[in-house]
Amino acid sequence: MKIIHLSDLHLGKRVHEFSMLDDQRYILKQILEHVAEEHPDVVILAGDIYDKPVPPAEAVQLFDQFLCGLAEQSVEVMIISGNHDSAERIAFGGKLMEHSGVHVPPVYDGDVKPVELEDAYGIVQFFLLPFIKPIHVRRCYAEEEIESYTDAMRTAISHMERNADARQVLVTHQFVTGAERSDSEEISVGGTNNVDVTVFDGFDYVALGHIHRPQRIMRDTVRYCGTPLKYSFSEAGHEKSLTVVELEEKGKVSIRRIPLTPKHDMREIQGTYMELTDRAYYRDMDREDYLHITLTDEEDIPDAVRKLQVIYPNLMKLDYDNARTRENQVLQEIEAIEKKSPMELFAEFYETQNNQPMDEEQFRLMQEIMEQVWEDKA
Repeated sequence: MKIIHLSDLHLGKRVHEFSMLDDQRYILKQILEHVAEEHPDVVILAGDIYDKPVPPAEAVQLFDQFLCGLAEQSVEVMIISGNHDSAERIAFGGKLMEHSGVHVPPVYDGDVKPVELEDAYGIVQFFLLPFIKPIHVRRCYAEEEIESYTDAMRTAISHMERNADARQVLVTHQFVTGAERSDSEEISVGGTNNVDVTVFDGFDYVALGHIHRPQRIMRDTVRYCGTPLKYSFSEAGHEKSLTVVELEEKGKVSIRRIPLTPKHDMREIQGTYMELTDRAYYRDMDREDYLHITLTDEEDIPDAVRKLQVIYPNLMKLDYDNARTRENQVLQEIEAIEKKSPMELFAEFYETQNNQPMDEEQFRLMQEIMEQVWEDKA
C-alpha cells in the first residue's frame, strides 16, 4: 500500500505580515500533480490544516479545493486536527465525507476506531488520533493515572483495538522527544508536552505532524514529514518535501521523499547597503524570494526598507549587524539571563548540551533537587 504523508499546511498563515495563501495555493497544486504521478492509495494529513482555530474564508476555500482535487483521483484521505486547529471544525461533516473516501475522526472521546483498508498483503489499520492533552484523556479514563503527555498517549493507544496480524499505521500530532524544532512551532517550556517515542512500539508506521522539519525519530518508521513550505527563517536551509511510504508485507516498509519547489523561496542575505544594491550582486538572483536582509553598515541607512524593496519586493525582515547592535545584543542577553529562574537557565543549558529538551520526569527531578538546595541554604 502506497501512502503520501503530509502535515502542517497552516493554511491562512501570515509570515512577517505577508499572506502565504498564493504560495500555499501553488504548492497544493504541485502536491496534486505528484499525487497524480505516484497514484497512492492513501494521503495522510497529520494535523495543523489551518494556522488558526478560526481560519479565514480563503483558507477554507483553498482546503476545499484541495480535498476535491484528491477525491477526483480516487485516493483515500486521512485527516486529523492539530494544536493550531479547532478539533470541532475539522471533525464537522466527517460522517458525510467518509462516503467520498475522506476519513476524519470525531473530537477525541476515548474511542479511536481504526479505518481498515486492504491490499494484496492483507489489512492495514489506520488509527487517527488528533492532537490531545492529558486533560482530554483523563476525561475518558478517570480511573487511570495520567499526568504527562506520554501517559496520555500511552493510555489512548492502549485502548485501541489493534489487530496484531494487520499492518498498523498511527496518525497523530504531538511533539516527540528528540525532534529538531524550528522557530515557527509552538513549544512549551521545559519539555512538558514531550511524548516518549517508546509509546509507538508495535506500529508499522507512525505519521507525525507538529514539527516543521522532515525527520525520523529513533527509527525510520516514526517520522515527521515537515511542512510543505518554509514558515520561518530558521527553516531557510531546509529542503521541503512530501514523504512517500510503501507498506508491503508486515515488517517491510520503504520510505522516500519527493522535493517540493516553492513559488518563492525563503532566504537570508547579508552585506553592506552598497553591496546589496549593486546590480552585479543581484543580477542572477531571484529577487522575488522572501528575504531576511542583514545590513552590516555601521550607520543606519535612512528609509532602508522602502529603498531595498525597490530591488527586493518581498523583503520580510531587516536587521543590522554592526558594533552597536552586537553591544546591544550582549546587554539584552545579560538582561534576559537575569530575568530567568535557575530552572529555566538549567533547562536551556541541558537542551544546548543534549540537542533536545528535558522530558517531564527529568524536569520534575531537577526541580526537586533545586528546591532541596535552596532549602539547605536557607
